[in-house]
Amino acid sequence: MAYPYKKMDEEDFAYIRSVTAGDRVWVGKEIGEEYYRDEMPEYGVYPPELYVEVTDKEEISRIMAYAYEKNIPVVCRGAGTGLAGGATCKYGGIMLSVMRMNRIFPVDHKNQTITVQPGALLLDVQAAAAAEGLFYPVDPGEKTASIGGNVITNAGGMKAVRYGLTRDFVRCMEAVLPDGSVMNFSSNVVKNTTGYDIKDLVIGSEGTLCILTEVTLKLLPAPTCSCTLVMPFSSLEECADMVPKVLELPFIPTAIEFLERELIDIVERNLNKLFPVKEGDAVLIVMYDASSKQELDSAVEAAAQAALANGAYDCFIADTPERAGTVWEVRGGILEGMKADSVAQEECDVVVPRSQIAGYVKAAKRIALSHGIRVEPCGHCGDGNIHTEMLRDASMSDEEWKNATQASLKELYALSKELGGQLSGEHGIGNGRLEFLEEFVGPRMIRLYKAIKLAFDDKLILNPGKVIEFNK
Repeated sequence: MAYPYKKMDEEDFAYIRSVTAGDRVWVGKEIGEEYYRDEMPEYGVYPPELYVEVTDKEEISRIMAYAYEKNIPVVCRGAGTGLAGGATCKYGGIMLSVMRMNRIFPVDHKNQTITVQPGALLLDVQAAAAAEGLFYPVDPGEKTASIGGNVITNAGGMKAVRYGLTRDFVRCMEAVLPDGSVMNFSSNVVKNTTGYDIKDLVIGSEGTLCILTEVTLKLLPAPTCSCTLVMPFSSLEECADMVPKVLELPFIPTAIEFLERELIDIVERNLNKLFPVKEGDAVLIVMYDASSKQELDSAVEAAAQAALANGAYDCFIADTPERAGTVWEVRGGILEGMKADSVAQEECDVVVPRSQIAGYVKAAKRIALSHGIRVEPCGHCGDGNIHTEMLRDASMSDEEWKNATQASLKELYALSKELGGQLSGEHGIGNGRLEFLEEFVGPRMIRLYKAIKLAFDDKLILNPGKVIEFNK
């Protein structure tokens, strides 16, 4: 295989400058330390040998062809907001930033699509669609993430219940392979059964198969109104039992989230963001979008009646942007609140069948507490993606924290598997969950992953050491 990689020298640096521009290339200690890691430094801090900001696919193609010939590893990076240690130079080499490739092309109204470059920010793509009366509904928590990063990690978010994941909105894409070849996967068509669906394989591949240079996204007509409901319950079990009741109604919810009171208290205490509902040890938050007020009113009335019939203390209806904002500000402040309430965090990002949510959360609390860790589960009740947040208190030593989190994670992943779940719901494998993957999916699946990787990247130069490892 390709290990060990070539250590870059002045000849390599000169070549990269010659096919890009000297003021877009940084070498060694010139490279800012923020590019050594993503949002989870716990999953690895690795300095690149060279950092380059590219402006078009031709530059990417030339860099990749050179790296392929010289056996130099390359990692593509977008906004760096990942949570799995994915966009890091684990084996040195080149970090290739696509953030200057941020063009958003005019909306194609006839096909209801928008074509963008990978460095465009999610919030800007959503705004461009909204300006034309259309809607890009994929809504992960980090709005300043790059679209390329969203695609290559198959980003989800709270609105996946109704609208699905990034994969469900990608019509086609252009990408550069590790040998420098420029490829197009699918085209701007609604359906396609032409050969293997390589497009869907690339989506979610975490930068290990190719470098995205352009993507065409499906848009929807914009909803004209929305409403958020908060249903407080006496226990998490009652809260989770309400989820199938909501989904049985003849109205598809946009989002279904749960929060326990402990976590609400953490956000209120540390961020001074006050939750409008004080009752209940757990609350279910349900959001509806609609194309008419009549449709929305019908959905809200049906959901409120169902909540009261199934044990909710009340049903708070946030029917204005201001009222809804007070709810979603607390939900959106969870990560920041936990960071303020602890000295370090570790997250288990499992997804389980919706019927197993309450059972998973109760068991997860027992597991983490048995290892001396404070734990705060929260998540997307509508799709079973539970963020099991483990919080480190100041009294724990580095060794105690590391041993406790590793032991907890091992048991939590085993629990997810036992309940019919999966290792990661939306953050991906990257470098952070790599050691748990084979035990979770089995050796035969790992061999399939490796075969796919080699089909795209026979020299293993593109984002090596992520998702799968070859040198073990």
